[in-house]
Amino acid sequence: MTPHPKRKHSKGRRDRRRSQDALIAANLVTCSNCGNKRLPHVVCPNCGHFKGREVYEVKKEKKSSE
Repeated sequence: MTPHPKRKHSKGRRDRRRSQDALIAANLVTCSNCGNKRLPHVVCPNCGHFKGREVYEVKKEKKSSE
């Protein structure tokens, strides 16, 4: 037989546990250089710019002609 709880957990205790289950949408901002959406305080993964300057160079993928 499986174990059973000795006492009933209150609704408040149950709801406090479930308060962490809600999903929140990520706060996205537009990049000032390329206009794509990115996370705030993070370098743009599309163009490599942050706060108006280039942090790292993004290498463009070459298309293969077949």
